[in-house]
Amino acid sequence: MKRLRPDAIVPRYAHGPDEDAGMDLHSVEAVTLEPGATKLVATGLALELPAGYEAQIRPRSGLALKHSITLPNSPATIDPGYRGELRIILHNFGTEPFRIQPGERIAQMVIARYEAVEWEEGDLAESRRGEGGFGSSGR
Repeated sequence: MKRLRPDAIVPRYAHGPDEDAGMDLHSVEAVTLEPGATKLVATGLALELPAGYEAQIRPRSGLALKHSITLPNSPATIDPGYRGELRIILHNFGTEPFRIQPGERIAQMVIARYEAVEWEEGDLAESRRGEGGFGSSGR
């Protein structure tokens, strides 16, 4: 992890890693989100993740419940090869402008392992579900 700005706050667990899955991410800029607006908010951080890991960026439940602020691409994925600034896409679904101050918690980040695959073309094995999709198991 690298601070791109001296005021950037290192991601951390609010209650420690034994109690929290996500680390808080903080804004380094003042931003006003008007109702219906979507903006990119800077964290002032860049990451270097090991191969086989991703950073999942998720909304903060308090911002969603109390202010209707969320991430429209949730969960966002930060790939291990990305070295640019970690910026968060926020959207205001509320009816009032929402002001973000520098240092404010704006999202949470979960580090997750993933498996890389290589596809082989061919016939698919039969399954009980078959092509049944949306609602195929009931309501």
